[in-house]
Amino acid sequence: MTARTAIVTGAARGIGAATARRLAADGHAVAVLDLVEEQARATADAITAAGGRAVAVAADVADEDAAAAAVERVAAELGPPQILVNNAGILRDNLLFKMTAADWDAVLGVHLRGAFLMSRAVQASMVESGWGRIVNLSSTSALGNRGQANYAAAKAGMQGLTKTLAIELGRFGITANAVAPGFIETEMTRATAERIGVPFEDFLAHAAAEAPVGRVGRPEDVAAAVAFFCSEDAGFISGQVLYVAGGPKA
Repeated sequence: MTARTAIVTGAARGIGAATARRLAADGHAVAVLDLVEEQARATADAITAAGGRAVAVAADVADEDAAAAAVERVAAELGPPQILVNNAGILRDNLLFKMTAADWDAVLGVHLRGAFLMSRAVQASMVESGWGRIVNLSSTSALGNRGQANYAAAKAGMQGLTKTLAIELGRFGITANAVAPGFIETEMTRATAERIGVPFEDFLAHAAAEAPVGRVGRPEDVAAAVAFFCSEDAGFISGQVLYVAGGPKA
């Protein structure tokens, strides 16, 4: 596999961290982006300790200047980015009548605006090299989920963004695909269990019982799917949404 420079947003923990580690294991130099550099550094240090190349970068992906500056720093320290994984995301769950406009804007801002700004910032180097991979993290919540009007809208929007990027950028050798996880055991799902007052072990057991494969997902399951879309072998696959959910979801 040809070594590339990859950017993974929201890579301090969970799916983002697993994806950063997987791409590094595949031979890529990885920029670990997160809101706080100290938190991103743990992932970057794990990569370098394993013999890979990584840098921790603090960036608010929803901020236009910060996103552009982060990409410039990555290009200077690791080389022009040719792989982008838009994973950064937050939860602000609530029923519609309780959801504030600020909670709506925050979720749409990080997920959708962040993915747009980062994709726009990296496309120039991808076009110049004639090769690129953009992978956006969607979710099974894109199909609708109680208490997640903001999150569901953002994740559905990620799919529309993905398909449009695939159409616009395909002639430059750039593919764009989306991975839509189901229930994955992460700090985010733990926080959801706490919010609804259910012990996390019971939350996991219920999710496992609902999945045809009989278990919940792990961050590494999602990272494997992302890594495939980032590979040379996936060059004729673009504009697709892959549900990593332990069963059919769409």
